Amino acid sequence: MTHATRPDTAPYDGLTFRSTAAETAAGPGAAQVPAGAYHQHGDLVWAEFSGGRVRQGRLVGRCGADGVITAAYCQVLADGEVVSGQCVSHPERLPDGRLRLREEWSRGDGSRGTSYIEEVRT
Repeated sequence: MTHATRPDTAPYDGLTFRSTAAETAAGPGAAQVPAGAYHQHGDLVWAEFSGGRVRQGRLVGRCGADGVITAAYCQVLADGEVVSGQCVSHPERLPDGRLRLREEWSRGDGSRGTSYIEEVRT
């Protein structure tokens, strides 16, 4: 089996992303914002995330040559609810060079939506 090389438009390995909606709601730099550490090897992408209402979450999927991630995720929320679903994440470059991912998601319960996460630079 061959793996695609990592696209130049979206090198995910070693990046951290944080939810923009939660930051807006909680205020800039708030600790209640879910954040995730991303990893990539060839076309395989995976992440671990937590924060805010998310006690722990995982994502695993593949990255296309255009940088679009197609993945499945599962998470355990603070109230104990287990949530799972699928998402397609489209990369966009911000004016400062960071990546923003527009995530179109659907959950096992039938709900759907769009979320945005942005690269965090340390």
